[in-house]
Amino acid sequence: MTDYKLREEVGLTRRMVQIESSNPGACEGAMAGFVHDWLRRHTSAEVFREPVCPGRHNIAAILKGESQAHNLTYICHMDTVPAGEGWEYPPFGGEILEGKLYGRGACDMKAGLAAAMIAFRNISRLGKPLKYDFQLIATVDEEGAMTGAEQTVRDGYVDENSYVLDAEPTNSRIQVAHKGKTWFELTTHGRTCHASTPQRGCDAIAAMAEIITRVNRKLTELPIHPEMGPCTAAFGTIQGGWNPYIVPDVCKATLDMRLTPPTTNARSVALVREAVAEGLAAVPGASCDCSVVAQRPAIEKDDGSFLLARLQEAVAEAAGGALPVDFFPGYTDTAVIAAMTGCRNCMSFGPGSLEQAHRPNEFVPCEEITRSAAVMTRLAEIILL
Repeated sequence: MTDYKLREEVGLTRRMVQIESSNPGACEGAMAGFVHDWLRRHTSAEVFREPVCPGRHNIAAILKGESQAHNLTYICHMDTVPAGEGWEYPPFGGEILEGKLYGRGACDMKAGLAAAMIAFRNISRLGKPLKYDFQLIATVDEEGAMTGAEQTVRDGYVDENSYVLDAEPTNSRIQVAHKGKTWFELTTHGRTCHASTPQRGCDAIAAMAEIITRVNRKLTELPIHPEMGPCTAAFGTIQGGWNPYIVPDVCKATLDMRLTPPTTNARSVALVREAVAEGLAAVPGASCDCSVVAQRPAIEKDDGSFLLARLQEAVAEAAGGALPVDFFPGYTDTAVIAAMTGCRNCMSFGPGSLEQAHRPNEFVPCEEITRSAAVMTRLAEIILL
């Protein structure tokens, strides 16, 4: 039986899973310290702590190259979602059973970060001249507002000429596109009265229900992308009412819309405002505050991408054959970079399945950690040597 604990990339993943870095919660302080110190001990890179917000720092390591025309950047986030309930295994234990490593952040994305760190260390140990700078950036707040990735752009580490790879869980597929997103906060207002005479008041929850119905109906009328599929909507939270015998005067909801081309963020905002107007018309006397709290554009596949061709080559050599190319259904640090800089060489490849992320008993197959570290090492060799 394979003793996975003896594999360096698996042991590194296990150690990082044992460091809580939940967002919100403990956040990345301890993780940032661990990553910083590991890179200082195991590589010849310059290693920096880059402030993002009070108490939270990106970690950036650089192996300098001969040309500044491009850089190869591996970017991985250090934070995880909170552990939550329903675990059969200790969420910060890093237990390995039947070839799977369990724990919060195991696949999202401490295994990917470990693979990137090992690949970065492997290139450092070669001691050979590099064509371009090789950078490893460990970011904060990916599970929040993605301020770490934004700061990476502002700090000048990446631009439109960079080759940028994140190691999010992709089932070891190459994922080269991202759905866009628009997040909304909706608050409907009505007027309280006794539930036995509802006509004397105005039901804020009924108004919200009308709006929700119309958003979902309008969503079905949007174009469907041939590869990325339809746009979607999820009303993640809803709050309202006082008790069963009072007509409610306020209702609050949050809406997460995921967008595929050609639907833009502007079109999603217009759609929701249309739904609000129609929903309020169905409940006379109601009003609604509608605010956009976040928005990111969709990122489409570029078949001519230099990084895509090199990554396919690395996968063929290090993983033993071609792997599928598709899109990432969520939004990653590389998508933020692509949207902010116009870079056409931003994509995802990493161990584990997104279906395991954010769930109890999150796990990553140990073999996939090893495979990802090998692919990322080979990719760096192809581009930099």
